[in-house]
Amino acid sequence: MGDDKYFLGVDVGSVSTNIVLLGQDNTVKEALYLRTQGRPMQIIQEGIRLLRSKIGKSAEIIGVGTTGSARQLAATLLGADVIKNEITAHAVAASRVNPQVQTILEIGGQDSKIIILRDGVVSDFAMNTVCAAGTGSFLDQQASRLGIKIEEFGHLALEAKNPVRIAGRCSVFAESDMIHKQQLGHSLPDILAGLCQAMVRNYLNNVGKNKEIRGPIFFQGGVAANPGICKAFEEELGQSIIVPENYNVMGALGAAYLAQEKVGLRQDIRTQFRGLNLGDTQFQAKSFDCKGCANRCEVVEITQDGKSLARWGDRCGKWSVIGVPSPGTRGEESKEEQRGA
Repeated sequence: MGDDKYFLGVDVGSVSTNIVLLGQDNTVKEALYLRTQGRPMQIIQEGIRLLRSKIGKSAEIIGVGTTGSARQLAATLLGADVIKNEITAHAVAASRVNPQVQTILEIGGQDSKIIILRDGVVSDFAMNTVCAAGTGSFLDQQASRLGIKIEEFGHLALEAKNPVRIAGRCSVFAESDMIHKQQLGHSLPDILAGLCQAMVRNYLNNVGKNKEIRGPIFFQGGVAANPGICKAFEEELGQSIIVPENYNVMGALGAAYLAQEKVGLRQDIRTQFRGLNLGDTQFQAKSFDCKGCANRCEVVEITQDGKSLARWGDRCGKWSVIGVPSPGTRGEESKEEQRGA
């Protein structure tokens, strides 16, 4: 039985939901990369079903960690033992893979971040969630417009002889500039290489501004699969870039390591994991406005078979107490109306 005990890490973002199963020997047993598609609850359950089909029902999950923008939701559904932000999760994963790493460049589907580590501790970080010009979704959009597969994008960029300069500070301007360069007769590889360089300049001038970027440098996130971007980073920084083996699920891997640190094989702590059968469980999500004060907080509630599992969104903490009935239950809504009147 000792060989089929695992730590589960789940990273739920706006574009992808990543799941990692970590063995007790620190090897990655399974890694799933799923599209969230605006349905995080259903995709988390789908991921658990896939996991169960791969490892069997006899496998035991002895610790669960969640991260990502929907980490609270994932924790509620799964029964997580530890919940951490993406910065911490990515830093932990990179440090476990290479304790000497000092810089992490992470570019995902709709956001990007830089993490500075010194002696294994996060000393600085920055995130960009405003403009899409420095993210994977922009590359997907341009690849589609040019009629090429995103998997071919980077390899074509490497064939460039004279990369063109493209304005990359704004996704709208970048696209206009690309069209202009096409009309001037520049080759597709030269335009793609120019776009890679523009994206890297935008990242370093925005997310990486005033950051001391030292090696070893890890490049993580889905965009790390693009060799054109990797080359552009190396040329701009004058340093080599390391793409770790599990580059696209490093957040989930970090969450699994964090679960391992908290639970491990301790006899006094048992995991809260709901079990591999939760993929077949019916969860419901709803929200309501609290009328108890002028804040009018929007409270999110997750229920299972009519039973409330978790709530969040209230500033005062009133609704976070699961014993308190939600509006519409046993006349609570009318009481709220009276208090808010």
